[in-house]
Amino acid sequence: MIRRAVIVGGQGAVGRLFTERLLGSGIQICVVDPAGAGSPAPGGARRIHGDITDLSPQLEKELGKADMVVLAVPEPVALAAVKGVAAALRPGALLVDTLSVKQRVDEEFRAHLHGVEAVGLNPMFAPALGFEGRVVAASVAFDGPLTAELLKLVESWGGRIVRVEAAEHDRLTAVSQALTHATVLSFGLALSKMGTDVEEVARIAPPPHKTLASLLARVSSGTPEVYWDVQAANPQAVDARSALAEAARRLADTVKDGSEEDFAALMGKVRGALGAELDNYRELCARIFANV
Repeated sequence: MIRRAVIVGGQGAVGRLFTERLLGSGIQICVVDPAGAGSPAPGGARRIHGDITDLSPQLEKELGKADMVVLAVPEPVALAAVKGVAAALRPGALLVDTLSVKQRVDEEFRAHLHGVEAVGLNPMFAPALGFEGRVVAASVAFDGPLTAELLKLVESWGGRIVRVEAAEHDRLTAVSQALTHATVLSFGLALSKMGTDVEEVARIAPPPHKTLASLLARVSSGTPEVYWDVQAANPQAVDARSALAEAARRLADTVKDGSEEDFAALMGKVRGALGAELDNYRELCARIFANV
């Protein structure tokens, strides 16, 4: 049973989200932070200073008492920490990561963890939105009773668990996150290059432009580290960005050198990319535009 948990990176947005929900579920929390200053841990959580990649005796002892350790840290930190954390964990404990890319940390889990459970969770939403009604991807490396308990806890918070293998997770998020964010950021770069007064555009902007501009505002106002990890850490994101650049060139070439029939064929092809989800997304768009 999960009674005590250590949240590494508990001062960050994802770490605080898990800290607050776990506290609400009656679990004792110790937040680990390498800095000597910063905002206090959420109410009821203890906070200690420590570097998870260079364990002090105090931190090693804290890890050894925990039923669960959550690495809510950037990928380089998590990868550097796994071996040391694995040696400090008690048998049967659970190690969790919250990275947006899973294959490399899954490999570290499999290389260094023995006799403990491990699962990668990726909340597919901004932490400020909360778990309610939202997907949490779960990549289980070593299953067991604590893993099952944690996944049930996430579901009790309103999250919707979708189990997916680490390699499949990264393939899917290359499309759902890396391609999507690259598209939104490219739209922003194009806006900047065109130099048109945004306030003037806003006066006449139709719903599709407002929706893209809203996405741009959200993404560009987010934490750069998060979006950098999505683009730089997922090796399949390279193909996603290349596909986006090629698509923009193809559209430009079709308009420049093709005919209206060619353009209609192009629209048919992109419509087909949505497959069986076409009607669902069309209905979702109608609901979104009703409020734009």
